[in-house]
Amino acid sequence: MKRYIIASMLVCASLSCTDNFIDLQPISDMNAGNFYKTEQDMNQAVMSPYASLRDVYNQLYIFAGEVRSDNTTFSWVPGSSKDMTSIDNFGDILLSDNQNVLDLWNRSYVTILRANIVLDKIDAVPFRDEKLKAQYKAEARFLRALTYFWLVRVYGDVPKVDKQLSVEEAYSLGRVSSEEIYNFIVEDLTFAEANLPQTYATNDKGRVTQGGAKGLLAKVYMTMAGYPLKKGASHYAQAEAKALEVINNPQYALVADYKSLFSVTNKNNSESLFEIQYKKGGTSTGSPWSNNFAPRFSNKEVVLVGDKSGFNAPTPSMSAAYEPGDPRKAISMSDDYVSDPGGTRINEKYVRKYYDVSFSVAPDNDNNWIELRLADVYLLYSEALVRQKKQPQTALLYLNKIRQRARSTAGATAGAVADYAPFTSDAAFLLAIEKERRVELAFENHRWFDLVRTERAQAVMSQEQKEQNGFNPATWSDHMLLFPIPLQVIQSNPEKIKQNPGY
Repeated sequence: MKRYIIASMLVCASLSCTDNFIDLQPISDMNAGNFYKTEQDMNQAVMSPYASLRDVYNQLYIFAGEVRSDNTTFSWVPGSSKDMTSIDNFGDILLSDNQNVLDLWNRSYVTILRANIVLDKIDAVPFRDEKLKAQYKAEARFLRALTYFWLVRVYGDVPKVDKQLSVEEAYSLGRVSSEEIYNFIVEDLTFAEANLPQTYATNDKGRVTQGGAKGLLAKVYMTMAGYPLKKGASHYAQAEAKALEVINNPQYALVADYKSLFSVTNKNNSESLFEIQYKKGGTSTGSPWSNNFAPRFSNKEVVLVGDKSGFNAPTPSMSAAYEPGDPRKAISMSDDYVSDPGGTRINEKYVRKYYDVSFSVAPDNDNNWIELRLADVYLLYSEALVRQKKQPQTALLYLNKIRQRARSTAGATAGAVADYAPFTSDAAFLLAIEKERRVELAFENHRWFDLVRTERAQAVMSQEQKEQNGFNPATWSDHMLLFPIPLQVIQSNPEKIKQNPGY
């Protein structure tokens, strides 16, 4: 932890904004003493935490949000890497020296440190437009809140770093309660909501908007309402209110065809509230998923250019979760592929939601990662109503809007994905919402955290592990709901940083 907390005292590499917001190019040999002087300097500084999100969404957050759940597994791992298999298999011990556990922690805190640099430097910079200054602060605080939302769900109690730190301050810093972190997240998002614009000019499309802050607030309130804080009715009501503000905003609408949501020609579309921006072209800003998710030993049947990694392969239960005739399955995943040459059908599942042709041999694709979109908000809104035992017809309406879009998508079988009829119990209603969230948001990093907050992880994952392995290899313990604190972090500051129970 020493080298990463102390890094808060240093200048993290900033990225510039050229013709377009997503053309994020590094500034080399930046002299910090001569920087942070003008509005343009601060605009470039704000790009830095945006850019560092790519380092965690590339792979690490997928391991935590999808592979940890019943949605996906590894169809291939290098050697016998316990660093990967122990995230997937609850029968393996997830060790505190796991490199993925450490990398997720470190790279998340890099994003936070970059956001803090913006917030620490900006007040000394003269702005012609104070609203622009407030916007830059709001962007930094949104990105900090988003990153802390990941950290608190993955590790539980974590250090709260809200400014650049001296060495002495760094070593005085311990973990604070999850509730304090969640309150900090809400403070940041409330500020962001009040100071972000509704939209941007074309060159800045992709920066977070007010709608993005509202949508993330709705998701945060839903999480706080459930496990582990269990704030209950008050926070379900707040989630409902924020979700409805997004729903009632005319700038957001479901994309008519589900497949077009993920097209590289339709990024930052009307359904998107916030996306992590990627751009291929040999500049180290491209995305890797079509290559990472392709079966390891496939040829050009799945992806045309670049290596294949076999990560994040759909499980049999994920495949079975789709109803017959639901076009979202063929858009999101495949159960097999036909080898070329040979023409043999290979029964190996893979994610196909993020398809593009890599710019070069290395994975370098144009897909963005959609962190938050309107369909997610619809389903959160529906769930918030059911959990408050109110407006069942409205809750059903928004659940069925998702299914209506699915059956209007090309490839739907006649009569498939029919509307749900009114439910006879809240329990059945909530299971239907859970199932719809699983298939609608498959491979988008939501599943594990949905299972945790709804206290469904033990039941679902025990059954999943039994189905995958033929037996239940692990006695369930709630400590499995969190990752261990990285060993290197504890060793760097053992007086202040203690391990999660059970590890």
